[in-house]
Amino acid sequence: MEHEAAAARYFDGKTSRAHRVEVRVREGMLHLSGEAERACPLEQLRVSERSKHAMRKVTFDDGAYLEAVDRAAFDRLLHASGHGDSWVVRAQQSWRGTALAAVATVALLGAVYLYGLPAAATVVARHLPLKAERMLGTGMLEMLDRHVFVQSDMPAARQAALRTAFAGLRSPEPDAPAYRLLFRKSGIGPNAFALPSGDIVLTDELAELLPDDGAVMAVLAHELGHLHERHLTRRVIQGSAVAAVTTLVFGDASAIIAGVPALLLDLRYSRDAERDADDYAAAMLRHNGLPLAHLEHVFEVLAKLDKNASGYLSSHPVTSERLARLRNARS
Repeated sequence: MEHEAAAARYFDGKTSRAHRVEVRVREGMLHLSGEAERACPLEQLRVSERSKHAMRKVTFDDGAYLEAVDRAAFDRLLHASGHGDSWVVRAQQSWRGTALAAVATVALLGAVYLYGLPAAATVVARHLPLKAERMLGTGMLEMLDRHVFVQSDMPAARQAALRTAFAGLRSPEPDAPAYRLLFRKSGIGPNAFALPSGDIVLTDELAELLPDDGAVMAVLAHELGHLHERHLTRRVIQGSAVAAVTTLVFGDASAIIAGVPALLLDLRYSRDAERDADDYAAAMLRHNGLPLAHLEHVFEVLAKLDKNASGYLSSHPVTSERLARLRNARS
């Protein structure tokens, strides 16, 4: 069966000259006639996909190729000869298909961000060498000491008493992380950090805000929980995922390093991370015969602060859900 002819330009692959030809299909063969003549089995041809803007091409094994002059007739000829559009091309030619593809892409990216990145960050954090984690935390502390913290005004005797009191508490888990308790004065309000190096930093402002040493122990236990679960390491990995890919490809870690200051100053743990740290703190208080009211007092004091204030409340948001969970645990 012979299909309708279509006008095309033929390039032999040896010169830049375009040969005007007519293209026909007969009995499984593509035939050219006009300024060039040629016949070739259809199965030996490579046909480009149809596009609204790009010229459609048929390429021969020896590098010669055809370009359509009458694009509509050329498309009909190819379609009739068995070279129909793929579902991808049909979707691209349809605004509905394009819209659905855009929605699916956004949904996929959202799922990767919400679920894929945290899961990947958890796996990477578990396998990150301890030496690398210590280097990361040490670098963070040095940066904070240069730009955020100054020397603590807390009396040395008070610092020693808090260190001794916390060191006397037993961890609820057999694999308790090693830590070092540090004190700093801060320009960002009451706060506490558990850095990947094992350094737990308590600011003077937060220590002064808490009602008693029991509440301080509760805060430190909470931070030890973040350290046990490697939350900040995971947060850095997750937040630097794109930069990490750049580092792997180009060998330049500056993108990750540049993002650390902003991450620390705008640190917000996820709800799940806060639950984990709350549970660890509650278990530690129970394990040492201390009342859970200490942790509840911390929440109550912090909840009275301005909701928009920086500091511990912004990085460790106190929610009604967390208070309710703690009160249920007490009952």
